[in-house]
Amino acid sequence: MPEKLVAKNRKASYLYEFIDTYTAGMVLTGTEIKSLRQGHASLVDAYCLFINGELWVRNLHIPEYTLGTFYNHAVRRDRKLLLTARELTKLERAVKAKGSTIIATRLFINERGYAKLAIALARGKQQHDKRESLKKRDTDREIQRFRRHNN
Repeated sequence: MPEKLVAKNRKASYLYEFIDTYTAGMVLTGTEIKSLRQGHASLVDAYCLFINGELWVRNLHIPEYTLGTFYNHAVRRDRKLLLTARELTKLERAVKAKGSTIIATRLFINERGYAKLAIALARGKQQHDKRESLKKRDTDREIQRFRRHNN
């Protein structure tokens, strides 16, 4: 079974410059993973923070499982992320530096059936950096059109 993409944060690469990326496991309840396997989730406004030395993701929206009864989960609850101790200390040190944050970029289910969250240590882009990103995307699109047209 190949990797299944559940949600992607498209705005992230426009608003932030990625310094480093990590793949983290998540602590989920049964109805949350069932809802994810149906392909429902949203990473809009999702970000990560440290609470007592542990990394948590906040504002990750996983809607209620349709067949769940009173066992259903809270939609926007904080969820613990699972990383190695070395990665956690490296991230915590980097976040304490001015201007760095940790954002969620992709949510997927891996080959083994586990939900994983791709996170990035990021720095906010300035306005001129955003313009450069738009120009690069437009030129890449034009090159692709030209190649398709001439083949």
